[in-house]
Amino acid sequence: MKKTFLYFATVLLYSSTTLYAQINENKKKQKVQTLSEKFLAENKIPGMAISISINNKLFFSEGFGYSNLKTNEKVKPNLTKFRIASISKTLTAVALAKLVDDKKLDFDASLYTYLPNYPKKKYDFTIRQIGGHIAGIRHYKSNEFLSNKKMTIVNGLDLFKNDPLLFKPGTNYKYSTYGWNLLSVVIQNATNKDYFSYMEDAIFFPLKMNNTIVGNPDINIQNKTTFYIKRNNKIKVAPAVNNVFKAAGGGYLSTSEDLIKFGNELINPTIILKRTFLELVKTQKTSNQKNTKYGIGIVVSKTKNNHLKYSHSGGGVGASTQLLVYPKQNIVICFLTNLSGVKMKNYINELEQILIE
Repeated sequence: MKKTFLYFATVLLYSSTTLYAQINENKKKQKVQTLSEKFLAENKIPGMAISISINNKLFFSEGFGYSNLKTNEKVKPNLTKFRIASISKTLTAVALAKLVDDKKLDFDASLYTYLPNYPKKKYDFTIRQIGGHIAGIRHYKSNEFLSNKKMTIVNGLDLFKNDPLLFKPGTNYKYSTYGWNLLSVVIQNATNKDYFSYMEDAIFFPLKMNNTIVGNPDINIQNKTTFYIKRNNKIKVAPAVNNVFKAAGGGYLSTSEDLIKFGNELINPTIILKRTFLELVKTQKTSNQKNTKYGIGIVVSKTKNNHLKYSHSGGGVGASTQLLVYPKQNIVICFLTNLSGVKMKNYINELEQILIE
């Protein structure tokens, strides 16, 4: 009789705990849903996908709005491909780490080790410095961001290769997508392989990122969203741009669910060694010891309550995106939109209040 009572008491306790956890989980999901609907409406975003994983399992994954306003095609987080913009840098960073593991690359080697014909500058600079935006390579100027010119990644170097460095490497921080153009050519030269093929074989295939692809406008890409801009508070189709030449720093398309797979690689690395990953999240400092909060292709910061966060935002023509990784909590959040210039900070803070804090 006593054993029977203990058995039923245990079952009841387990059932109550499970029920409470389920209720709490459902409340969080509803809060994310409501917050996301509000974010979409307030910013007049045509379409957005948000996916969240906890302990490497999808917790929430929803599409909001439309991938095409003309056809009313709805966003699907497992299929709709958005421009991920500068999240591309984080993808390329892991590819660089893979080369370090394979002893084909040294983060602290000179650029000229891999690009001996690159125009000589006043100072030498390393792969690590380029990846951390402290090498002095310039960013876009004038309307380069809107270029629709067809270029290879090697041709793309012509835009900036003859310009002087902005400062002595290591002395300052200046965000530069063009630095990542250089790193994509480094990958080609270190592997004797096409950069795009290397990314596919080394990163996307093993992580089963089947919906991640270069945004080549010459190719008919299935499930690609239309890209939008806001002008005079009205939503319009964005001008055509060609980002192939700068794929490494801002040219990939992906789904929110594909990037969740990638985000989990940043928590528990499987295709690169843990020690090499830690090099990617080792924040760099300028010569006056100012912390840049940037490693190699990854922003390293803390939440309001001091929880560690790895992240990267993306801002492109017809794209405002974010990948957020919380290693201690084993949580990954990715949201992708098809609108330029969306302010994301408050939305991120509120998501963190629901899920992290």
